[in-house]
Amino acid sequence: MRYHVLACDYDETIAHGGRVDDATVTALEHLSRSGRRLVMVTGRRLDDLFGVFDHVDLFDMVVAENGGVLYDPGRRDRRPLAERPPAEFVERLRRHGVSPLAVGEVVVATREPHDRTVLDAIRELGLELQVIYNKGAVMVLPPGVNKASGLAAALRRLEFSPHSTVAVGDAENDHAMLHMCECAVAVAGALEAVKRTSDLVLERPDGEGVAELVDRLLATDLAEVPVSRHDLHFGTAGAAPTAIAPHGRGGAVAGPSGSGKSTAATALLERLGESGYQYCVIDPEGDYADFEGVTAFGDATRAPSIDEVLTALRDPDHNVAVNMLAVPLRDRPAFFAGLLPRLVGLRAELGHPAWLVVDEAHHLMPVELAQLPLRVPADVGGLMLVTVHPETLSPLVLRLVDTVVAVGDDPGQTLDAFAAATGHRPPALEPAPAEPDRQQESVVSDIAVWRVAETAAQRVKLAPGETHRTRHRRKYAAGTLAPDKSFYFTGPQGRLRLRARNLHSFVELAEGVDDDTWTHHLRRHDYSRWLRGSVRDGELADLVRRVEQDTGRAPSDSRREVARLIDERYTLPAEPTSYDPDRGRETGPSGRRRP
Repeated sequence: MRYHVLACDYDETIAHGGRVDDATVTALEHLSRSGRRLVMVTGRRLDDLFGVFDHVDLFDMVVAENGGVLYDPGRRDRRPLAERPPAEFVERLRRHGVSPLAVGEVVVATREPHDRTVLDAIRELGLELQVIYNKGAVMVLPPGVNKASGLAAALRRLEFSPHSTVAVGDAENDHAMLHMCECAVAVAGALEAVKRTSDLVLERPDGEGVAELVDRLLATDLAEVPVSRHDLHFGTAGAAPTAIAPHGRGGAVAGPSGSGKSTAATALLERLGESGYQYCVIDPEGDYADFEGVTAFGDATRAPSIDEVLTALRDPDHNVAVNMLAVPLRDRPAFFAGLLPRLVGLRAELGHPAWLVVDEAHHLMPVELAQLPLRVPADVGGLMLVTVHPETLSPLVLRLVDTVVAVGDDPGQTLDAFAAATGHRPPALEPAPAEPDRQQESVVSDIAVWRVAETAAQRVKLAPGETHRTRHRRKYAAGTLAPDKSFYFTGPQGRLRLRARNLHSFVELAEGVDDDTWTHHLRRHDYSRWLRGSVRDGELADLVRRVEQDTGRAPSDSRREVARLIDERYTLPAEPTSYDPDRGRETGPSGRRRP
Protein backbone atom coordinates (compact mmCIF):
# COMPACT_ATOMS: atom_id res chain seq x y z
CA MET A 1 0.00 0.00 0.00
CA ARG A 2 1.43 3.35 -1.06
CA TYR A 3 -1.06 5.76 0.55
CA HIS A 4 -1.72 5.35 4.26
CA VAL A 5 -3.28 8.73 5.09
CA LEU A 6 -6.09 10.80 3.58
CA ALA A 7 -6.02 14.49 4.54
CA CYS A 8 -9.32 16.29 3.81
CA ASP A 9 -10.36 19.90 3.76
CA TYR A 10 -13.84 20.44 5.23
CA ASP A 11 -15.88 23.19 3.57
CA GLU A 12 -16.79 22.43 -0.05
CA THR A 13 -14.57 19.34 0.07
CA ILE A 14 -16.18 16.76 2.33
CA ALA A 15 -18.96 19.20 3.23
CA HIS A 16 -21.48 21.09 1.10
CA GLY A 17 -23.07 24.16 2.65
CA GLY A 18 -21.35 23.31 5.93
CA ARG A 19 -22.82 19.79 6.19
CA VAL A 20 -21.48 16.32 5.36
CA ASP A 21 -23.99 13.88 3.90
CA ASP A 22 -24.38 10.32 5.13
CA ALA A 23 -22.91 8.76 1.96
CA THR A 24 -19.66 10.69 2.46
CA VAL A 25 -19.47 9.63 6.12
CA THR A 26 -20.03 6.00 5.11
CA ALA A 27 -17.26 6.21 2.50
CA LEU A 28 -14.84 7.64 5.06
CA GLU A 29 -15.76 4.88 7.50
CA HIS A 30 -14.91 2.29 4.81
CA LEU A 31 -11.54 3.91 4.23
CA SER A 32 -10.78 3.94 7.94
CA ARG A 33 -11.56 0.24 8.18
CA SER A 34 -9.01 -0.43 5.42
CA GLY A 35 -6.26 0.54 7.85
CA ARG A 36 -5.71 4.03 6.49
CA ARG A 37 -5.72 7.10 8.70
CA LEU A 38 -7.94 10.15 8.30
CA VAL A 39 -6.85 13.71 9.04
CA MET A 40 -9.14 16.72 8.69
CA VAL A 41 -7.45 20.01 7.85
CA THR A 42 -9.83 22.95 8.06
CA GLY A 43 -9.85 26.71 8.39
CA ARG A 44 -12.70 26.49 10.90
CA ARG A 45 -12.33 26.91 14.63
CA LEU A 46 -12.85 23.69 16.57
CA ASP A 47 -16.00 24.88 18.32
CA ASP A 48 -17.51 25.83 14.95
CA LEU A 49 -16.62 22.39 13.58
CA PHE A 50 -18.21 20.59 16.53
CA GLY A 51 -21.38 22.57 15.94
CA VAL A 52 -21.83 21.41 12.33
CA PHE A 53 -20.18 17.96 12.18
CA ASP A 54 -21.18 15.07 14.44
CA HIS A 55 -18.51 12.64 13.25
CA VAL A 56 -15.28 14.36 14.26
CA ASP A 57 -14.28 11.15 16.08
CA LEU A 58 -14.06 9.42 12.70
CA PHE A 59 -10.79 11.29 12.12
CA ASP A 60 -7.50 10.32 13.74
CA MET A 61 -6.39 13.97 13.89
CA VAL A 62 -7.98 17.33 13.22
CA VAL A 63 -6.01 20.39 12.19
CA ALA A 64 -8.17 23.48 12.82
CA GLU A 65 -7.76 27.22 12.31
CA ASN A 66 -5.87 26.72 9.06
CA GLY A 67 -2.92 25.05 10.76
CA GLY A 68 -3.11 26.89 14.07
CA VAL A 69 -4.60 24.19 16.33
CA LEU A 70 -4.10 20.41 16.55
CA TYR A 71 -6.84 18.23 18.03
CA ASP A 72 -6.65 14.51 18.86
CA PRO A 73 -10.23 13.15 18.97
CA GLY A 74 -9.12 9.92 20.65
CA ARG A 75 -7.56 11.74 23.59
CA ARG A 76 -9.81 14.82 23.50
CA ASP A 77 -6.57 16.75 23.48
CA ARG A 78 -6.24 20.14 21.78
CA ARG A 79 -3.17 22.32 21.60
CA PRO A 80 -2.34 25.50 19.74
CA LEU A 81 0.56 25.31 17.30
CA ALA A 82 1.35 29.04 17.48
CA GLU A 83 0.80 32.08 19.67
CA ARG A 84 -2.52 33.79 20.28
CA PRO A 85 -3.36 36.83 18.13
CA PRO A 86 -2.29 40.12 19.77
CA ALA A 87 -5.15 41.62 21.77
CA GLU A 88 -4.37 45.12 20.46
CA PHE A 89 -4.75 43.86 16.89
CA VAL A 90 -8.17 42.32 17.58
CA GLU A 91 -9.36 45.40 19.44
CA ARG A 92 -8.28 47.67 16.60
CA LEU A 93 -10.29 45.63 14.07
CA ARG A 94 -13.36 45.86 16.31
CA ARG A 95 -12.99 49.62 16.64
CA HIS A 96 -12.88 49.91 12.85
CA GLY A 97 -16.15 47.99 12.51
CA VAL A 98 -14.75 44.79 10.99
CA SER A 99 -17.63 42.31 10.90
CA PRO A 100 -17.90 39.38 10.86
CA LEU A 101 -14.88 38.92 13.10
CA ALA A 102 -13.99 35.52 14.56
CA VAL A 103 -11.13 35.13 17.00
CA GLY A 104 -9.78 31.68 17.64
CA GLU A 105 -6.88 30.31 19.66
CA VAL A 106 -4.50 31.35 16.86
CA VAL A 107 -6.51 32.66 13.89
CA VAL A 108 -8.35 35.92 13.38
CA ALA A 109 -10.89 35.63 10.57
CA THR A 110 -13.16 37.97 8.63
CA ARG A 111 -14.25 38.37 5.01
CA GLU A 112 -13.47 40.59 2.07
CA PRO A 113 -13.40 43.59 1.66
CA HIS A 114 -12.17 43.95 5.27
CA ASP A 115 -8.77 42.67 4.18
CA ARG A 116 -7.76 46.28 3.49
CA THR A 117 -8.48 47.22 7.10
CA VAL A 118 -6.65 44.11 8.28
CA LEU A 119 -3.53 44.92 6.25
CA ASP A 120 -3.54 48.55 7.44
CA ALA A 121 -3.72 47.39 11.08
CA ILE A 122 -0.85 44.93 10.62
CA ARG A 123 1.32 47.61 9.04
CA GLU A 124 0.51 50.39 11.51
CA LEU A 125 1.00 48.17 14.56
CA GLY A 126 4.25 46.76 13.14
CA LEU A 127 3.12 43.14 13.51
CA GLU A 128 4.57 40.08 11.81
CA LEU A 129 1.39 38.41 10.60
CA GLN A 130 0.28 36.86 7.32
CA VAL A 131 -3.05 37.04 5.50
CA ILE A 132 -4.46 33.90 3.83
CA TYR A 133 -7.50 33.91 1.56
CA ASN A 134 -10.13 31.22 1.11
CA LYS A 135 -12.91 31.99 -1.40
CA GLY A 136 -13.66 35.38 0.10
CA ALA A 137 -12.69 34.50 3.66
CA VAL A 138 -9.73 36.37 5.15
CA MET A 139 -7.60 34.62 7.78
CA VAL A 140 -4.80 36.24 9.76
CA LEU A 141 -2.14 33.92 11.19
CA PRO A 142 1.44 34.03 12.47
CA PRO A 143 4.08 33.65 9.74
CA GLY A 144 4.70 30.09 8.62
CA VAL A 145 1.38 28.79 9.95
CA ASN A 146 -0.78 27.21 7.27
CA LYS A 147 -2.47 23.94 6.45
CA ALA A 148 0.86 22.37 5.47
CA SER A 149 2.50 23.17 8.80
CA GLY A 150 -0.54 21.91 10.70
CA LEU A 151 -0.75 18.69 8.68
CA ALA A 152 2.98 18.13 9.26
CA ALA A 153 2.38 18.30 13.02
CA ALA A 154 -0.51 15.84 12.75
CA LEU A 155 1.54 13.40 10.67
CA ARG A 156 4.44 13.57 13.15
CA ARG A 157 2.03 12.65 15.94
CA LEU A 158 0.80 9.68 13.91
CA GLU A 159 4.34 8.69 12.75
CA PHE A 160 3.46 9.06 9.07
CA SER A 161 5.15 10.92 6.24
CA PRO A 162 3.65 13.38 3.72
CA HIS A 163 4.95 10.92 1.10
CA SER A 164 2.39 8.38 2.34
CA THR A 165 -0.42 10.93 2.21
CA VAL A 166 -3.16 11.91 -0.25
CA ALA A 167 -4.62 15.39 0.30
CA VAL A 168 -7.88 16.68 -1.17
CA GLY A 169 -9.08 20.28 -1.23
CA ASP A 170 -10.71 23.03 -3.24
CA ALA A 171 -9.47 26.56 -2.42
CA GLU A 172 -6.49 28.92 -2.16
CA ASN A 173 -5.65 27.98 1.40
CA ASP A 174 -5.27 24.32 0.38
CA HIS A 175 -2.31 24.93 -1.96
CA ALA A 176 0.41 24.43 0.66
CA MET A 177 -1.17 21.23 2.00
CA LEU A 178 -1.67 19.79 -1.47
CA HIS A 179 1.88 20.60 -2.54
CA MET A 180 3.51 18.90 0.46
CA CYS A 181 1.69 15.58 -0.01
CA GLU A 182 2.62 12.76 -2.35
CA CYS A 183 -0.68 12.97 -4.23
CA ALA A 184 -2.70 16.19 -4.54
CA VAL A 185 -6.40 15.87 -5.39
CA ALA A 186 -8.97 18.53 -6.27
CA VAL A 187 -12.73 18.07 -6.11
CA ALA A 188 -14.71 19.00 -9.24
CA GLY A 189 -15.80 22.34 -7.76
CA ALA A 190 -12.27 23.45 -6.85
CA LEU A 191 -10.75 26.69 -8.08
CA GLU A 192 -9.05 26.36 -11.45
CA ALA A 193 -5.70 27.26 -9.89
CA VAL A 194 -6.07 24.32 -7.50
CA LYS A 195 -7.01 21.95 -10.32
CA ARG A 196 -4.00 22.99 -12.40
CA THR A 197 -1.54 22.06 -9.66
CA SER A 198 -3.23 18.80 -8.58
CA ASP A 199 -2.26 15.30 -9.63
CA LEU A 200 -5.90 14.21 -9.86
CA VAL A 201 -9.12 16.16 -10.49
CA LEU A 202 -12.25 14.31 -9.41
CA GLU A 203 -15.35 14.13 -11.58
CA ARG A 204 -17.76 15.05 -8.79
CA PRO A 205 -17.92 17.97 -6.34
CA ASP A 206 -17.39 18.14 -2.55
CA GLY A 207 -18.50 15.06 -0.58
CA GLU A 208 -19.48 13.10 -3.68
CA GLY A 209 -15.98 13.67 -5.06
CA VAL A 210 -14.39 12.52 -1.80
CA ALA A 211 -16.52 9.35 -1.92
CA GLU A 212 -15.24 8.85 -5.48
CA LEU A 213 -11.67 9.28 -4.22
CA VAL A 214 -12.27 6.75 -1.43
CA ASP A 215 -13.55 4.19 -3.94
CA ARG A 216 -10.41 4.61 -6.05
CA LEU A 217 -8.10 4.35 -3.05
CA LEU A 218 -9.76 1.12 -1.96
CA ALA A 219 -9.76 -0.33 -5.47
CA THR A 220 -6.32 0.61 -6.81
CA ASP A 221 -4.45 2.66 -4.19
CA LEU A 222 -4.39 5.32 -6.96
CA ALA A 223 -1.80 3.28 -8.88
CA GLU A 224 -3.19 4.75 -12.11
CA VAL A 225 -2.50 8.35 -11.04
CA PRO A 226 0.94 9.60 -12.16
CA VAL A 227 2.84 11.78 -9.69
CA SER A 228 5.90 12.52 -11.80
CA ARG A 229 6.54 15.81 -9.96
CA HIS A 230 8.28 13.67 -7.32
CA ASP A 231 10.62 11.86 -9.73
CA LEU A 232 14.24 11.76 -8.60
CA HIS A 233 16.51 13.36 -11.19
CA PHE A 234 20.04 12.03 -11.00
CA GLY A 235 21.66 12.77 -14.35
CA THR A 236 21.31 13.59 -18.02
CA ALA A 237 21.27 11.47 -21.14
CA GLY A 238 22.52 13.91 -23.74
CA ALA A 239 20.42 17.00 -23.06
CA ALA A 240 17.48 15.10 -21.54
CA PRO A 241 17.13 14.61 -17.77
CA THR A 242 17.11 11.06 -16.43
CA ALA A 243 14.89 10.27 -13.47
CA ILE A 244 13.71 7.40 -11.28
CA ALA A 245 10.21 7.25 -9.83
CA PRO A 246 10.38 7.39 -6.03
CA HIS A 247 8.06 4.44 -5.40
CA GLY A 248 7.87 0.83 -6.45
CA ARG A 249 11.16 0.74 -8.33
CA GLY A 250 13.75 -2.01 -8.06
CA GLY A 251 17.23 -0.90 -9.06
CA ALA A 252 20.68 -2.42 -9.20
CA VAL A 253 23.94 -0.45 -9.26
CA ALA A 254 26.62 -2.78 -10.57
CA GLY A 255 30.21 -2.61 -11.72
CA PRO A 256 33.80 -3.49 -10.81
CA SER A 257 35.43 -2.40 -7.56
CA GLY A 258 36.42 1.27 -7.67
CA SER A 259 34.28 1.97 -10.73
CA GLY A 260 31.93 4.49 -9.14
CA LYS A 261 29.15 2.39 -7.60
CA SER A 262 29.24 4.42 -4.40
CA THR A 263 29.02 7.61 -6.43
CA ALA A 264 25.84 6.46 -8.14
CA ALA A 265 24.36 5.08 -4.93
CA THR A 266 25.07 8.19 -2.86
CA ALA A 267 23.75 10.43 -5.64
CA LEU A 268 20.38 8.69 -5.34
CA LEU A 269 20.51 8.84 -1.53
CA GLU A 270 21.08 12.57 -1.70
CA ARG A 271 18.11 13.00 -4.01
CA LEU A 272 15.99 10.97 -1.61
CA GLY A 273 17.13 13.04 1.35
CA GLU A 274 16.57 16.33 -0.43
CA SER A 275 13.02 15.26 -1.28
CA GLY A 276 12.20 14.02 2.23
CA TYR A 277 12.02 10.30 1.43
CA GLN A 278 13.21 8.16 4.32
CA TYR A 279 15.73 5.45 3.49
CA CYS A 280 17.50 2.60 5.26
CA VAL A 281 20.99 1.59 4.12
CA ILE A 282 22.32 -1.88 4.83
CA ASP A 283 26.02 -1.09 5.24
CA PRO A 284 28.27 -4.16 5.54
CA GLU A 285 31.57 -2.22 5.43
CA GLY A 286 30.77 0.93 7.40
CA ASP A 287 30.93 3.18 4.33
CA TYR A 288 27.87 5.21 5.39
CA ALA A 289 28.73 5.71 9.05
CA ASP A 290 29.39 9.42 8.52
CA PHE A 291 26.93 10.03 5.71
CA GLU A 292 25.24 13.38 6.27
CA GLY A 293 21.66 13.12 7.52
CA VAL A 294 22.00 9.44 8.53
CA THR A 295 21.89 7.83 11.97
CA ALA A 296 24.22 4.83 12.03
CA PHE A 297 23.64 1.83 14.28
CA GLY A 298 26.59 -0.46 14.93
CA ASP A 299 30.30 0.12 14.40
CA ALA A 300 33.52 -1.87 14.21
CA THR A 301 33.14 -3.05 17.81
CA ARG A 302 29.37 -3.30 18.34
CA ALA A 303 26.80 -5.02 16.17
CA PRO A 304 23.50 -3.22 15.56
CA SER A 305 20.27 -4.58 16.97
CA ILE A 306 17.17 -4.98 14.84
CA ASP A 307 14.97 -3.38 17.51
CA GLU A 308 17.00 -0.16 17.67
CA VAL A 309 16.94 0.13 13.89
CA LEU A 310 13.16 -0.32 13.75
CA THR A 311 12.59 2.14 16.59
CA ALA A 312 14.58 4.84 14.80
CA LEU A 313 12.80 4.22 11.51
CA ARG A 314 9.41 4.88 13.08
CA ASP A 315 10.29 8.56 12.81
CA PRO A 316 10.01 9.31 9.06
CA ASP A 317 12.52 12.16 9.42
CA HIS A 318 15.31 9.74 10.41
CA ASN A 319 17.41 7.98 7.77
CA VAL A 320 19.29 4.96 9.07
CA ALA A 321 22.47 3.07 8.20
CA VAL A 322 22.83 -0.46 9.56
CA ASN A 323 26.59 -0.80 10.07
CA MET A 324 27.49 -4.50 10.05
CA LEU A 325 31.25 -4.26 10.58
CA ALA A 326 31.04 -6.08 13.92
CA VAL A 327 28.82 -8.83 12.51
CA PRO A 328 30.99 -11.78 11.36
CA LEU A 329 30.86 -12.35 7.61
CA ARG A 330 29.21 -15.76 7.97
CA ASP A 331 26.46 -14.28 10.18
CA ARG A 332 25.57 -11.30 7.99
CA PRO A 333 23.07 -13.06 5.68
CA ALA A 334 21.20 -14.39 8.72
CA PHE A 335 21.15 -10.95 10.35
CA PHE A 336 19.78 -9.42 7.17
CA ALA A 337 17.25 -12.23 6.80
CA GLY A 338 15.95 -11.35 10.27
CA LEU A 339 15.83 -7.62 9.56
CA LEU A 340 14.17 -7.68 6.13
CA PRO A 341 10.71 -8.98 7.15
CA ARG A 342 10.65 -6.46 10.01
CA LEU A 343 11.28 -3.67 7.50
CA VAL A 344 8.50 -5.01 5.30
CA GLY A 345 6.18 -5.02 8.33
CA LEU A 346 7.10 -1.45 9.25
CA ARG A 347 6.46 -0.32 5.70
CA ALA A 348 3.04 -2.03 5.77
CA GLU A 349 2.18 -0.32 9.04
CA LEU A 350 3.45 3.22 8.46
CA GLY A 351 4.30 3.57 4.77
CA HIS A 352 8.00 4.13 5.38
CA PRO A 353 10.94 3.78 4.95
CA ALA A 354 10.53 4.83 1.36
CA TRP A 355 13.68 3.05 0.13
CA LEU A 356 15.87 0.16 1.16
CA VAL A 357 19.46 0.33 -0.11
CA VAL A 358 21.55 -2.83 0.20
CA ASP A 359 25.30 -2.38 -0.27
CA GLU A 360 27.41 -5.44 -1.07
CA ALA A 361 24.11 -7.14 -1.88
CA HIS A 362 25.82 -10.24 -3.29
CA HIS A 363 27.00 -11.12 0.23
CA LEU A 364 23.57 -10.72 1.82
CA MET A 365 21.38 -12.14 -0.96
CA PRO A 366 23.65 -14.65 -2.71
CA VAL A 367 22.61 -16.83 -5.62
CA GLU A 368 21.92 -19.71 -3.20
CA LEU A 369 19.23 -17.75 -1.29
CA ALA A 370 16.18 -20.01 -0.88
CA GLN A 371 13.48 -17.52 0.09
CA LEU A 372 12.88 -13.76 0.08
CA PRO A 373 10.05 -11.98 1.95
CA LEU A 374 9.52 -9.49 -0.89
CA ARG A 375 6.85 -9.92 -3.54
CA VAL A 376 7.50 -6.59 -5.25
CA PRO A 377 9.87 -3.64 -4.57
CA ALA A 378 6.89 -1.68 -3.23
CA ASP A 379 6.95 -3.95 -0.16
CA VAL A 380 9.86 -1.79 0.97
CA GLY A 381 8.84 1.29 -1.06
CA GLY A 382 11.80 1.21 -3.42
CA LEU A 383 14.77 -1.16 -3.55
CA MET A 384 18.35 -0.50 -4.63
CA LEU A 385 21.02 -3.20 -4.71
CA VAL A 386 24.72 -2.31 -4.95
CA THR A 387 26.90 -5.16 -6.18
CA VAL A 388 30.03 -6.01 -8.12
CA HIS A 389 28.60 -8.86 -10.18
CA PRO A 390 24.82 -8.95 -10.75
CA GLU A 391 24.98 -12.63 -11.71
CA THR A 392 26.03 -13.44 -8.10
CA LEU A 393 22.67 -12.21 -6.75
CA SER A 394 19.81 -14.55 -6.00
CA PRO A 395 17.33 -15.01 -8.88
CA LEU A 396 14.64 -14.21 -6.31
CA VAL A 397 15.96 -10.67 -5.97
CA LEU A 398 17.02 -10.21 -9.60
CA ARG A 399 13.38 -10.59 -10.66
CA LEU A 400 12.61 -7.43 -8.64
CA VAL A 401 15.08 -5.31 -10.62
CA ASP A 402 13.54 -3.13 -13.32
CA THR A 403 16.39 -0.62 -13.68
CA VAL A 404 20.12 -1.38 -13.91
CA VAL A 405 22.77 1.32 -13.44
CA ALA A 406 26.05 -0.04 -14.80
CA VAL A 407 29.28 1.78 -13.96
CA GLY A 408 32.90 1.40 -14.93
CA ASP A 409 35.00 1.45 -18.08
CA ASP A 410 32.84 -1.18 -19.78
CA PRO A 411 29.23 -0.85 -18.56
CA GLY A 412 28.05 -2.91 -21.52
CA GLN A 413 29.76 -5.94 -20.04
CA THR A 414 27.86 -5.48 -16.77
CA LEU A 415 24.55 -5.10 -18.61
CA ASP A 416 25.28 -8.26 -20.60
CA ALA A 417 25.94 -10.15 -17.36
CA PHE A 418 22.65 -8.97 -15.89
CA ALA A 419 20.77 -9.91 -19.04
CA ALA A 420 22.31 -13.39 -19.03
CA ALA A 421 21.43 -13.91 -15.36
CA THR A 422 17.79 -12.90 -15.89
CA GLY A 423 17.10 -14.35 -19.32
CA HIS A 424 16.70 -10.99 -21.05
CA ARG A 425 18.12 -10.01 -24.39
CA PRO A 426 21.17 -7.73 -23.85
CA PRO A 427 20.28 -4.11 -24.51
CA ALA A 428 21.77 -2.01 -27.27
CA LEU A 429 24.22 0.59 -25.95
CA GLU A 430 25.59 3.51 -27.92
CA PRO A 431 29.41 3.79 -28.05
CA ALA A 432 31.17 5.80 -25.38
CA PRO A 433 32.30 9.34 -26.25
CA ALA A 434 35.68 9.40 -27.98
CA GLU A 435 37.40 11.28 -25.15
CA PRO A 436 35.40 11.12 -21.93
CA ASP A 437 36.32 13.68 -19.32
CA ARG A 438 37.96 11.71 -16.52
CA GLN A 439 39.65 14.62 -14.79
CA GLN A 440 36.66 16.03 -12.95
CA GLU A 441 35.96 14.28 -9.68
CA SER A 442 32.45 15.83 -9.67
CA VAL A 443 31.34 13.80 -12.70
CA VAL A 444 31.33 10.04 -13.15
CA SER A 445 31.65 8.95 -16.77
CA ASP A 446 30.69 5.66 -18.38
CA ILE A 447 27.41 5.12 -16.56
CA ALA A 448 24.70 3.28 -18.44
CA VAL A 449 21.07 3.09 -17.35
CA TRP A 450 18.90 0.26 -18.63
CA ARG A 451 15.16 0.08 -18.04
CA VAL A 452 14.85 -3.67 -18.32
CA ALA A 453 11.55 -3.46 -20.21
CA GLU A 454 13.29 -1.50 -22.98
CA THR A 455 15.57 -2.76 -25.74
CA ALA A 456 18.27 -0.09 -25.39
CA ALA A 457 20.29 1.38 -22.53
CA GLN A 458 21.30 5.04 -22.23
CA ARG A 459 24.63 6.55 -21.38
CA VAL A 460 24.08 8.99 -18.53
CA LYS A 461 26.26 11.70 -17.05
CA LEU A 462 25.77 11.69 -13.30
CA ALA A 463 26.61 14.77 -11.23
CA PRO A 464 27.12 13.55 -7.63
CA GLY A 465 26.12 15.82 -4.79
CA GLU A 466 28.18 17.44 -2.08
CA THR A 467 27.91 14.47 0.29
CA HIS A 468 29.63 12.23 -2.24
CA ARG A 469 32.45 14.72 -2.70
CA THR A 470 32.94 14.81 1.07
CA ARG A 471 32.94 11.01 1.31
CA HIS A 472 35.19 10.81 -1.74
CA ARG A 473 37.81 12.94 -0.02
CA ARG A 474 37.51 11.12 3.30
CA LYS A 475 37.75 7.74 1.56
CA TYR A 476 40.93 8.58 -0.33
CA ALA A 477 42.50 10.46 2.58
CA ALA A 478 42.04 7.85 5.30
CA GLY A 479 40.05 4.89 3.95
CA THR A 480 41.44 1.74 2.42
CA LEU A 481 41.71 1.49 -1.35
CA ALA A 482 41.44 -1.83 -3.11
CA PRO A 483 44.79 -3.50 -3.86
CA ASP A 484 44.58 -2.66 -7.56
CA LYS A 485 43.91 1.01 -6.72
CA SER A 486 46.64 1.41 -4.10
CA PHE A 487 50.05 2.95 -4.81
CA TYR A 488 53.12 0.71 -4.56
CA PHE A 489 56.62 2.05 -3.89
CA THR A 490 58.83 -0.52 -5.65
CA GLY A 491 62.01 1.44 -6.37
CA PRO A 492 64.21 1.33 -9.48
CA GLN A 493 65.21 -2.34 -8.96
CA GLY A 494 61.72 -3.52 -8.03
CA ARG A 495 62.99 -4.78 -4.68
CA LEU A 496 60.37 -3.02 -2.56
CA ARG A 497 56.61 -3.45 -2.40
CA LEU A 498 55.37 -0.83 0.02
CA ARG A 499 51.62 -0.41 -0.38
CA ALA A 500 50.01 3.01 0.19
CA ARG A 501 46.37 2.21 0.89
CA ASN A 502 45.29 5.86 0.98
CA LEU A 503 46.72 9.36 0.80
CA HIS A 504 47.63 9.34 4.47
CA SER A 505 49.79 6.24 4.15
CA PHE A 506 51.17 7.53 0.83
CA VAL A 507 52.56 10.64 2.55
CA GLU A 508 53.90 8.57 5.46
CA LEU A 509 55.65 6.08 3.20
CA ALA A 510 57.00 8.84 0.96
CA GLU A 511 58.74 10.41 3.95
CA GLY A 512 60.47 7.11 4.74
CA VAL A 513 61.57 5.75 1.37
CA ASP A 514 65.07 6.46 0.10
CA ASP A 515 65.76 9.21 -2.44
CA ASP A 516 66.35 6.76 -5.29
CA THR A 517 62.94 5.16 -4.80
CA TRP A 518 61.17 8.52 -4.51
CA THR A 519 62.90 9.95 -7.58
CA HIS A 520 62.35 6.76 -9.62
CA HIS A 521 58.54 7.15 -9.36
CA LEU A 522 58.72 10.94 -9.64
CA ARG A 523 60.51 10.88 -13.00
CA ARG A 524 58.11 8.23 -14.35
CA HIS A 525 55.16 10.47 -13.37
CA ASP A 526 53.75 7.58 -11.36
CA TYR A 527 52.35 9.89 -8.65
CA SER A 528 50.21 12.04 -10.93
CA ARG A 529 49.10 8.97 -12.88
CA TRP A 530 47.91 7.31 -9.66
CA LEU A 531 46.11 10.44 -8.48
CA ARG A 532 44.31 10.76 -11.78
CA GLY A 533 43.45 7.11 -12.37
CA SER A 534 42.84 5.67 -8.89
CA VAL A 535 42.11 8.68 -6.67
CA ARG A 536 40.15 10.30 -9.53
CA ASP A 537 41.37 13.79 -8.75
CA GLY A 538 42.48 15.35 -12.02
CA GLU A 539 43.11 18.77 -10.53
CA LEU A 540 45.49 17.45 -7.88
CA ALA A 541 47.14 15.23 -10.50
CA ASP A 542 47.87 18.29 -12.66
CA LEU A 543 49.49 20.10 -9.72
CA VAL A 544 51.65 17.10 -8.85
CA ARG A 545 52.59 16.67 -12.51
CA ARG A 546 54.20 20.13 -12.43
CA VAL A 547 56.34 19.00 -9.50
CA GLU A 548 57.32 15.86 -11.41
CA GLN A 549 58.35 17.94 -14.42
CA ASP A 550 60.54 20.27 -12.35
CA THR A 551 63.82 18.36 -12.65
CA GLY A 552 65.72 21.00 -10.70
CA ARG A 553 64.05 20.20 -7.37
CA ALA A 554 65.89 18.21 -4.72
CA PRO A 555 64.14 14.97 -3.66
CA SER A 556 63.42 16.36 -0.18
CA ASP A 557 61.87 19.49 -1.67
CA SER A 558 59.63 17.60 -4.10
CA ARG A 559 58.46 15.32 -1.27
CA ARG A 560 57.48 18.29 0.87
CA GLU A 561 55.69 19.97 -2.03
CA VAL A 562 53.66 16.87 -2.97
CA ALA A 563 52.75 16.31 0.69
CA ARG A 564 51.71 19.97 0.98
CA LEU A 565 49.50 19.76 -2.10
CA ILE A 566 47.77 16.64 -0.78
CA ASP A 567 47.36 18.03 2.73
CA GLU A 568 46.01 21.34 1.44
CA ARG A 569 43.34 19.57 -0.57
CA TYR A 570 42.40 16.73 1.77
CA THR A 571 43.31 17.87 5.31
CA LEU A 572 44.89 14.57 6.30
CA PRO A 573 43.98 13.12 9.72
CA ALA A 574 46.47 12.59 12.51
CA GLU A 575 45.98 8.81 12.31
CA PRO A 576 44.67 6.50 9.59
CA THR A 577 41.45 4.61 10.12
CA SER A 578 41.79 1.43 12.17
CA TYR A 579 39.51 -0.75 10.06
CA ASP A 580 40.93 -2.59 7.07
CA PRO A 581 38.23 -4.03 4.79
CA ASP A 582 40.85 -6.17 3.02
CA ARG A 583 41.18 -8.18 6.24
CA GLY A 584 37.69 -7.62 7.62
CA ARG A 585 38.84 -6.44 11.04
CA GLU A 586 40.57 -3.64 12.90
CA THR A 587 44.31 -3.12 12.67
CA GLY A 588 46.74 -1.65 15.13
CA PRO A 589 49.11 1.26 14.44
CA SER A 590 51.65 -1.13 12.94
CA GLY A 591 49.13 -2.57 10.53
CA ARG A 592 48.94 -5.90 12.39
CA ARG A 593 45.51 -7.37 12.82
CA ARG A 594 43.96 -7.09 16.23
CA PRO A 595 42.55 -10.31 17.65
